[in-house]
Amino acid sequence: MKKVGLFYGSDGGTTQEISQRIADKIGDCQVFDVASCKVEDLAGFENLILATPTYGAGDLQDDWDTFLSKAGEGAFAGKTIALVGLGDQDIYADTFCNGIGHIYEVASKQGKIIGQTSTDGYTFDDSTAVVDGKFVGLVIDEVNQEDLSNDRINAWVDTIKGAFA
Repeated sequence: MKKVGLFYGSDGGTTQEISQRIADKIGDCQVFDVASCKVEDLAGFENLILATPTYGAGDLQDDWDTFLSKAGEGAFAGKTIALVGLGDQDIYADTFCNGIGHIYEVASKQGKIIGQTSTDGYTFDDSTAVVDGKFVGLVIDEVNQEDLSNDRINAWVDTIKGAFA
């Protein structure tokens, strides 16, 4: 497996912490905060993990919004991409983890998305992060299901390691 670039956006620190746990489990992984990196940093990796929380009524985290607006047409071209979304399924049941839905819309047009996960075990009403009955990536609810996060991370990382080139 080639080195992985993990790019995250985080305001409160939870997505940063989850990203670091994922990177530690993967091993050969370089972590970037999209608030302080350049779009050109994507070019150094064939394998990407993109992680974001969801804010407000399903909004993408601000640093990701800025980063994607600068990314341009080919930023994710030819990449193998796994997505990670954080959200609160109780308070935001109508927009649960929509943040990765926004990233998926952009990245899936250019790269190969891997790491889809089951919606089983979650209780929510709607999410743009669900495509063909599955989440487009790993979904974490540190507010209501923190006790399940490590098992979900471990199982997901084991799956994507085999799918990364």
